[in-house]
Amino acid sequence: QVQLVESGGGLVQAGGSLRLSCAASGGTFSRYAMGWFRQCPGKERELVAAISWSAGSTYYADSVKGRFAISRDNAKNAVYLQMNSLKPEDTAVYYCARDRLPLRTIVTSQIVAFGSWGQGTQVTVSS
Repeated sequence: QVQLVESGGGLVQAGGSLRLSCAASGGTFSRYAMGWFRQCPGKERELVAAISWSAGSTYYADSVKGRFAISRDNAKNAVYLQMNSLKPEDTAVYYCARDRLPLRTIVTSQIVAFGSWGQGTQVTVSS
């Protein structure tokens, strides 16, 4: 069973940058799409970005397009989220998750398609 561990969160001023990392162990990382999600207190978890197993397909929520970039390194069993031009509304706990199905060519934006969640990392953007 895959285990996911996020890191890289922290406190940053508006306009700053952070790079989140998600390290995977167990399972076959390279065969699965990966996603980054975030959740604020009292709100539903939302998909921020996703990347297919081959990195040939990506998805970004409208709210982060042009500011965030998702990437992966299958040799290191890791997926990353580079976050630039951060805004206070980006404040949330960020989670990575793995697609339930392997080798999906076109990344899905359906949250229910993802499982195997990490424990999350807090990102706080001050104004």
